[in-house]
Amino acid sequence: MSSDAELQLIYKVANAPVNNWPFPHFYVPDIFPADYYEKLQAMLPTEPEAMKALPDVRPVPKDAYRERFVIVLSPEALQVLPEEQRAFWTDMRNTLMGGAFARTMLEKFNAQISQRFAGQRIRFYDEALLVKDTTNYALGPHSDSPRKVITMLFYLPRDESQRHLGTSIYLPKDRNFRCPGGPHYPREGFERLATMPFMPNSLFVFLKTNNSFHGVEPVTEPDTRRWLLLYDIHHAVDQ
Repeated sequence: MSSDAELQLIYKVANAPVNNWPFPHFYVPDIFPADYYEKLQAMLPTEPEAMKALPDVRPVPKDAYRERFVIVLSPEALQVLPEEQRAFWTDMRNTLMGGAFARTMLEKFNAQISQRFAGQRIRFYDEALLVKDTTNYALGPHSDSPRKVITMLFYLPRDESQRHLGTSIYLPKDRNFRCPGGPHYPREGFERLATMPFMPNSLFVFLKTNNSFHGVEPVTEPDTRRWLLLYDIHHAVDQ
């Protein structure tokens, strides 16, 4: 990634105002320079074998998430891509996981993270995945895995026609309901508070809490390709 693109990414994230209710989150348009985003669009994999269904690469039920296809941005997984695409996504991985971006995110939520892990010896680690969701994909309200710390969703549509397909924020009808993470819940027990616009070149970020309920409404349009880049910061407890 060019220094201009990386600087714009960090500048926009560092200065984005945070919405603290019902859990800390923010949304940023135009996260990359326009010319860089145009190149990114040209680098999205086109060969079917490049992406694997999520259950084939993650320990999730084999009959779940069959409409989500991913490629982990790791040196080994990226070997399946043509040289130009491999170079682009390797560069993206090196930028996101090079340290400066993660530090910016951790500093932005420092007060909340310090409170969550008070008295614990925590080690942070990160991962990035390129994702393609297809027709019939859906994600019920959930508060995310207990090991999550910060989730970043880079929305990568080609145009504005998929605006309605963004991640939704939910409020439990029982306002006192909390979940440490894991289960996905029926939508009947929640109210949809907001849906982040799935717009080109935008970023949705949220902090994992015990009420960070989010999900994706069912994708019903035929032949949908919902592209996004996931970058997550996780934690492990040092013994």
